[in-house]
Amino acid sequence: MNTEVLALNKKIINCNKCSRLIEFRKKIVKKKRKQFIDQKYWGKPITGFGDINAKMLFVGLAPAAHGATRTGRVFTGDKSSEFLYKCMFKANISNIPSSEHINDGLKLNEAFITTALKCVPPEDKPNKDELHNCFNFFEQEINLLKNLKVIIALGKIAFDTCIDFYKNNHELRNKFKFVHGKSYKLPNNILLVGCYHPSPRNVNTGRINEKKMTNLFRSIKKKIN
Repeated sequence: MNTEVLALNKKIINCNKCSRLIEFRKKIVKKKRKQFIDQKYWGKPITGFGDINAKMLFVGLAPAAHGATRTGRVFTGDKSSEFLYKCMFKANISNIPSSEHINDGLKLNEAFITTALKCVPPEDKPNKDELHNCFNFFEQEINLLKNLKVIIALGKIAFDTCIDFYKNNHELRNKFKFVHGKSYKLPNNILLVGCYHPSPRNVNTGRINEKKMTNLFRSIKKKIN
């Protein structure tokens, strides 16, 4: 792994700025789900994962309590990741159609995946101070991806958080509205694309399906290659 990525990941894992999030992480580790009762939870901040030469950056809001916070890898070990990686595999972005644990052999092709917030928040609702504490890490991840061309925001909240992040650092003139598949220009010639979150709720209600998600990923790849 790239030495700069390793150094950043170490900073992220050792961060203890947000006392509310630290307390909540500890609570999750103690109150495991029954199906994972014998597993050792990661229980620390979650780093990004993928190809340092990525042209695509997938961004979620925060790690899942019994997914990434359990396994130690972003979008890993839960229903959302199960759906997401089926679609990424079909679009030739990942080498296998699942993300179950950190030693499963998963590799990403010209893609990197992360969360704006590095720790799971209570009720999946971070406060502004917590997000802004993490924006420094998010910025460093973006800066390390020298070939980055497009950010794919997984869900409206992640989309709005990306806008908030860029507003902190740049003057944005566009009006941004979350629409699945709609793209907007960001500074440094980066595109921001809205994408429905791969949550069971969105899948079960038919808001998103494998064909729709896979087609979006394929169309993004065509734009940037």
